[in-house]
Amino acid sequence: MNPLLSLHLWTMDFGTRLATLRKQRTMTQQALADAVGCHVTMIRRYEANETQPTLEVIRNMARALSVSADSLVFEQDERGPSQELLMQFEAVSQLLPGDQAVIKDVLEGLILKYQAKRWEAARQAAAAEAAAKASTASAPKRRQQARRAAQPPG
Repeated sequence: MNPLLSLHLWTMDFGTRLATLRKQRTMTQQALADAVGCHVTMIRRYEANETQPTLEVIRNMARALSVSADSLVFEQDERGPSQELLMQFEAVSQLLPGDQAVIKDVLEGLILKYQAKRWEAARQAAAAEAAAKASTASAPKRRQQARRAAQPPG
């Protein structure tokens, strides 16, 4: 596939990507429908973004169009590692199995560390929100108590 066309595909919505891929292969909507195993009306609706296909239909479309299901469904930056990481993973795949295991352990440790930080930040944010709600709820009670204390005994 032409790299410029590939880049252009990633900036499209699902229906536009589907129509573009179908037309690149000089397929009619009917031909795609036949290959996918659905009615041509559904292909029209998918291309118009009126409805979304099921997972089974996406799999069949990917096969019929000779593309990955990811390329039909996801934007370019929405899924998968960056090109730089892909190149690094490819380089790692050339290392000895023991070295690959070390790199895998390091990655798992970094991922766990990152997730722990995210969870702790989320926990702290939830605690701060709960404290703010409690403070807001108790403020009227404190004002009422202060008014009672300021009133002369009666």
